[in-house]
This record gives sequence, C-alpha cells and structure tokens, in this order.
Amino acid sequence: MTDNDYDDAYALWTSTPGMGLRSLDDSREGIGTFLSRNRRTCFVCREQDRLAGIILCGHDGRRGYIYHAAVHPDYRRRGIGSELVRLTLEALQKEGIKKAALVVFASNEQGNQFWESQGFIQREDLCYRNRTIDVNNQ
Repeated sequence: MTDNDYDDAYALWTSTPGMGLRSLDDSREGIGTFLSRNRRTCFVCREQDRLAGIILCGHDGRRGYIYHAAVHPDYRRRGIGSELVRLTLEALQKEGIKKAALVVFASNEQGNQFWESQGFIQREDLCYRNRTIDVNNQ
C-alpha cells in the first residue's frame, strides 16, 4: 500500500459494514504515519484501476497487529482476502514476528467467520481494554 491508495481505501472502509474507523487514526495523515512505519506489511489488491481489497498491518517488534482488512463486495469469494492475509503473515514472519492479533466487533458475523476461516482463534481468557488519549479521535 502507498499513500496514493488512501482515497480508494477510505471509500472501501466507509462502505464496509462492521468497520470501525477513528477520525484521527484513519485520516490521510494518520494512515500516512502508519504506512511510514509499516510499508512492508500493508497490502492492496487492484483489479485494473479499482481497489478490490486492502489490509493494514504493523508490529511492535514482538507481535503483529492487523487492521482494516476489507474486500469490495464485487470481488469477494475469489480468495483476495485470504491472499492478503497470507502476504501479511509472510511479511511479518520475514520481520521475525511470530504471532499476529486483530480485533473484530462481536456483532460482525461475516468478519468473524472470515477470520476464523483464516485460523485466527477467539480468545475467551482476555479482556480487551483501550483508552482514548486524544478526545478528538472519535
């Protein structure tokens, strides 16, 4: 993924049910900052000039974190999502990362089914917590 993919990516994310976006993190500047740190682990799939799928991933040197994976409805059931996951996990492995995590809204049945099909298990022993540092990041 490059900065030039942002407009198409944002359009796909905002039209994908179950996708959670934040005003600052997912702005052009926020995604640009993320990409500057994670160029080798973020991927897009284009069919001709149209964005068919996208996945963002970064790591902290220990664990990979996957964000905002989406495939346009016109391109689903073609293996694009699975290929994006494969590329991401392969890129993490090349960087010495041995485990990846992600968050899916519990109500996102389609998303949860996809991630389960990719071998991601649901952890029942953890409590996910977060804290907003910048109140403008809604």
